[in-house]
Amino acid sequence: MSKQHLLTPYTKNITLKNRVVMAPMTRSRADNEGNVPTDELHGLYYEQRASAGLIITEGAQVSKQAVGYIYTAGIYSDEQVAGWKKVTKRVHDAGGKIVIQLWHVGRMSHPDFHNGELPLSASALNPEAKSFTPEGFKDTVTPKEMTIEDIKITVQDFKNAAANAVKAGFDGVEIHSSNGYLFHQFFNGSSNKRTDAYGGSTENKARFFFEVLDALKEVIPQEKIGARFNPSLNGLFGMTMDEDTIPTFEYIIKKLNNYNLAYVHLSEPFTDVSEIPYAVSEIAKHFRPLYNGTLMINTSFDQEKGNKIIEDGLADLVAYGKPFISNPDLVARFENNLALADWDQDTFYTTGAKGYTDYPNASK
Repeated sequence: MSKQHLLTPYTKNITLKNRVVMAPMTRSRADNEGNVPTDELHGLYYEQRASAGLIITEGAQVSKQAVGYIYTAGIYSDEQVAGWKKVTKRVHDAGGKIVIQLWHVGRMSHPDFHNGELPLSASALNPEAKSFTPEGFKDTVTPKEMTIEDIKITVQDFKNAAANAVKAGFDGVEIHSSNGYLFHQFFNGSSNKRTDAYGGSTENKARFFFEVLDALKEVIPQEKIGARFNPSLNGLFGMTMDEDTIPTFEYIIKKLNNYNLAYVHLSEPFTDVSEIPYAVSEIAKHFRPLYNGTLMINTSFDQEKGNKIIEDGLADLVAYGKPFISNPDLVARFENNLALADWDQDTFYTTGAKGYTDYPNASK
């Protein structure tokens, strides 16, 4: 390729050496008491990928209540903060930048994680999905509809997690408000049937998210906060689109112009939504005119498509997921137009180094 826009620096709101972002990916390697990230696994894994312009970590639960998958690292305990501090040091020593994704799965959990108590959600509606528990995949249950007090506690949990991220040395945080998890459950009419201040109108469905965002601003500069959304998600984790879905996300994205965020991170549709009423098939193209800040786009991009979407002005940054799993030197492979190594999907959510830190760099 001639000029590669992916490899140019970026300096608006967030200063990056290139525009290749490592997307957040659950890898389930914190298989220890306390779900603590480790230097020998998490530290090495992210250090190997520090040539990315920005690394976004796997989702880290903001509280014990937020967990929904086995062996995922948290960001609510002193031990977890100490573990993440080793990770950020390794990435920074390697010349990289790293933000942590703050995560609450909501109803995508199971009582096995909560001493028999129900997981929380916007409304008491079972997503009819599977939760990855210590005893394997189990059917989800009908969650508990969050009370106002539950919401207030969760806002504080996110605020505490962001403060912990600062202590751990992260360059910022990303609010995981996507993919059918807690905030998305409030945004979507199929999962939110509330009649109070957190349901019904578009403004009400977005209220919880903005309360969290405003709380985070008290402990971390807003230019170090990102947020991730998946507007055309349909069929995953019980989420279905209706006529209010895209207008809700349009409202959220437009309102974010009032903030000075590091970035807004959007996903293109995970599935073909061209035949689904109300869906938007080209997310970056649709939302770019609505947002004035830094826009990151994600989902199934290769080198050519990544360069093209930046060249066309539809996104500023491109996040890569699976290619970064099997290509720790993804940026160098792009620079030298080298072939990409294939990933081993069987090791995505296993434990240990295999399929995690043992992928080699390319030999030139």
